[in-house]
Amino acid sequence: MPISIQPAILADLDSVLLMMRRMQTDDPWCEPFNEAIVRKNVSDLLQNSHYGFVYLARDQQTPVAYMLICFDFSLEYRGKGAWIDELFVEPSHRGQGIGSQLLDLAERASGENQAQFLHLEVNYGNRAVELYRRRGFVDHQRYLMTKSLN
Repeated sequence: MPISIQPAILADLDSVLLMMRRMQTDDPWCEPFNEAIVRKNVSDLLQNSHYGFVYLARDQQTPVAYMLICFDFSLEYRGKGAWIDELFVEPSHRGQGIGSQLLDLAERASGENQAQFLHLEVNYGNRAVELYRRRGFVDHQRYLMTKSLN
């Protein structure tokens, strides 16, 4: 049976959070994963498409992958931009083209929402970097630098 990919709704929050915790094993964030903060922020994202979108892939009824797209605004990148903030496929479903389907969706949905560029960030050593390169993402030879404002 084919994988179905649909926009996530608030009722999917726990399924998304479960996979987010699993992703921390493969590709941990720079900052510690604080579930209370993440729960609030994903909930906000699910309820406000101005911030972006969450997509959930299912094999029959079982969630097997998710993707979060978030929007920004940049003069360098000609206005509204989109970030693939999270993309995770369960290990049991990798190598089946689900990541490629999610990337296709990211490009389509971002363009439909007037994003001029689609960005993503990937940790060094992540195997998915080759998929991203094949799909046209390029390394700008720049550092991503971040400062906490809290």
